Amino acid sequence: MKPDDKLCYCFHVTQRKVVNWIRLHQPRVPSEISECGGAGTGCGWCVPFLRRLFDAAQQAQPAAAIELDAAQYAAQREAYVKRGRRHSDQSAAPDA
Repeated sequence: MKPDDKLCYCFHVTQRKVVNWIRLHQPRVPSEISECGGAGTGCGWCVPFLRRLFDAAQQAQPAAAIELDAAQYAAQREAYVKRGRRHSDQSAAPDA
């Protein structure tokens, strides 16, 4: 994905916005990223990706690249939502 691609489709939050928010606010736990425009509080699809960005920041590494292109990411999220997944059921969320 590119930095300006949406990471959180529910609240239209881009990857760049999340990375910059993490850099500026230095959250102590991944759930604090929800303060960045509500990211991660909708369908739950982006939560694993938000955690990856958080973990990279904690280790002072560059933001972890999301290997999917924007179209693949959107298609997988759409399938995830159609299956009815929510925060409590992250088993179908990708590890990538």
